[in-house]
Amino acid sequence: MRIILVVLLVLLIAAQLRLWSELSDVRDLRAQLEEQLEENARLQARNDALAAEVDDLRSGMAALEERARSELGLIQEGEEFFLIINPNQLDPEG
Repeated sequence: MRIILVVLLVLLIAAQLRLWSELSDVRDLRAQLEEQLEENARLQARNDALAAEVDDLRSGMAALEERARSELGLIQEGEEFFLIINPNQLDPEG
């Protein structure tokens, strides 16, 4: 009878150790899931912004013109371009 109790006690301890180990794994997986959901939300917001920009570029010339001006430095026909240089930037010792 004593041997059966010892065996049952050992099995109970083994089951408890396994349970606590699995609970730790579940906690880690939940943390990873939360991080992945945050990353997905960040990427979805980025995708939404890019989709809105694509729609702007497809539908309106104003967005296309603004992008050409800011990124390519283009001007419209009939406009004049003035480049203002800071004199302090020209001084090599400055």
